[in-house]
Amino acid sequence: MTCKEALNFVDSYMDHELDLVRQLEIEQHLKECSSCSHAYAQRRSLQTAIKAAPLYFETPPTLEQDVRRALRRAAGAGSEMDAAAPARGLGWNWTGWFTGVLSAAAVAVVMIGVGPRLLNSSSDDRLSQEVTSSHVRSLITNHLIDIVTSNQHVVKPWFNGRIDFTPSVRDFSDQGFPLAGGRLDYLAGRTVAVLVYHRAAHPINLFIWPSQSGEELKEKTLSRQGYHLIRWSHGGMTYWVISDVNEKELKDFAELVQK
Repeated sequence: MTCKEALNFVDSYMDHELDLVRQLEIEQHLKECSSCSHAYAQRRSLQTAIKAAPLYFETPPTLEQDVRRALRRAAGAGSEMDAAAPARGLGWNWTGWFTGVLSAAAVAVVMIGVGPRLLNSSSDDRLSQEVTSSHVRSLITNHLIDIVTSNQHVVKPWFNGRIDFTPSVRDFSDQGFPLAGGRLDYLAGRTVAVLVYHRAAHPINLFIWPSQSGEELKEKTLSRQGYHLIRWSHGGMTYWVISDVNEKELKDFAELVQK
């Protein structure tokens, strides 16, 4: 795939509108081409900002009645002011201005409280879809593992020079979650590390990359397309784990990673 073709299809790729073959071609090109990878990251950032912006709010059912009452009161106050203008001067305008300031302050308070939650919710939805798509592709395209070994001291240095951070790699064979290896993937607009574990015959993908904000996020469980996902952030790193094992077993695994 050429750069021109990749850029022509990148918007459809971000919206999950392409067939599997075309998706894989673009992903391979993004891994190999730094220029297209940078362009893709910029578009993802723009898309995230647009989705996170609180552009729509459902109006309260009583809003129309409240506005009509306020207009009637304002009209009445305006008539009184016309009759008493020498005595009151700009009093009514001051009241209207002050009411507007209070309304703006109320909106600001609501946005300060709700805005971060809307942003986190949007980010979780987007990333959960990306993580799920990556997990499914790794299974159906036989690209689950790049470095196949249960030796954590082999897997960890394998990432050196391939990514700009060093993931923590541990084997949990004694707890029933043996390490199977690792691979690289492209997620959240960047190359990430993926550690692969097993629970019996069920593969578990653990995605790791540096947190952009550095914010500590508590563990959160989600479900998508029949898979369980858990995400958290700690120590400047973001973690997402996904598998088709039951939710309790996946939580047990997540607790092991966080210890």
